[in-house]
Amino acid sequence: MNRKLAIIIGLQAFLIVVLFWLLAFYGKDEFEAMSEQSEEEIETINRVANKDGATIISISPAAQKQSDILTSPLKASSHQASISTYGNVVSIDSLIELRNRYLAVKSEIDVLKATLSHDKSEFERLKALNQDNKNVSDKALAGAAANTKSDETKITAAESNAKNISDSIRQLWGDTLAQHAINPKTSNLLQALISNKRVLIQTTLPFDAAEPKQNSSIMIAPTAAPSHTMSAQYVSPAPLTNSTIQGKTYFYHAVTNELRAGMQINATTATSSKKSNGVIVPNNAIIWYAGKPWVYQKTGADQFSRKPIHTNIEVDDGWFYQGHLKANDEVVISGAQLLLSEEFKSQIMNENDD
Repeated sequence: MNRKLAIIIGLQAFLIVVLFWLLAFYGKDEFEAMSEQSEEEIETINRVANKDGATIISISPAAQKQSDILTSPLKASSHQASISTYGNVVSIDSLIELRNRYLAVKSEIDVLKATLSHDKSEFERLKALNQDNKNVSDKALAGAAANTKSDETKITAAESNAKNISDSIRQLWGDTLAQHAINPKTSNLLQALISNKRVLIQTTLPFDAAEPKQNSSIMIAPTAAPSHTMSAQYVSPAPLTNSTIQGKTYFYHAVTNELRAGMQINATTATSSKKSNGVIVPNNAIIWYAGKPWVYQKTGADQFSRKPIHTNIEVDDGWFYQGHLKANDEVVISGAQLLLSEEFKSQIMNENDD
């Protein structure tokens, strides 16, 4: 009797285990189906829509405030286009040679003038003696007059020579550097050039480029090392053109120990006479996606649209831009990444629906 009871209890236990396993096995699929159905029944808020081919993100004003989404109107601006040009470091050997020749002639003139002054005094003395009862002969007086005349002739010739040298300096180096060269007192600029503390650079600008202004500057770099940029200060127009590049030539000077006479340089910020009108896009409005810059434009009280821009021209606190954005258009300056995330979330949802 006890054995039959044990067998019955064992069979009951086995049946219970089998039934529980069957329930769990078939109930799993039903549970997953019910879960999926429940998820599908949950309504998902989609804030992204397409309008006339553009993606529009709708965010209510309350949600904008909660998410700290801020916008700012774009400011109108104009930009003077930059020009990339070339130049070379100029040797000033001929300038120094002409300066030395000029100063030597000027010194010679000073000596001749002193001699002339002495000879004139001697002539006047002999003339007085000759008139005083011929105490000096007419021949001696004539000799003194000849010496005076010779001195005057030599001075005239020396002054003509000095003028020719000065004119040569102006023809080769322009008025500004000529003034530095013919000044007996060496200027700070000329002394710096002579001592190699500064270098003289000649650049060539297009014929339509604006004339450089006094105290203006450009950025230069050796052609072989374009990342080594430095500032060069404007000096004057250069009288001689470049034999390989046609255009207007100008002299600049730079403080550097990297450049040597004869080196080729790139000038990167010479300005054109042409001005362009556009807007300034602030730095905090720009987001980067797929390696390109974008901004979110506010197209309505609760609507935003992502627009591509270009960042070719950097200005203070932003970028100068010409294109579909105009002055007073509002762009997002805070919260643009949230809008980008919302846009991508919508794309992922659409892909899952497919």
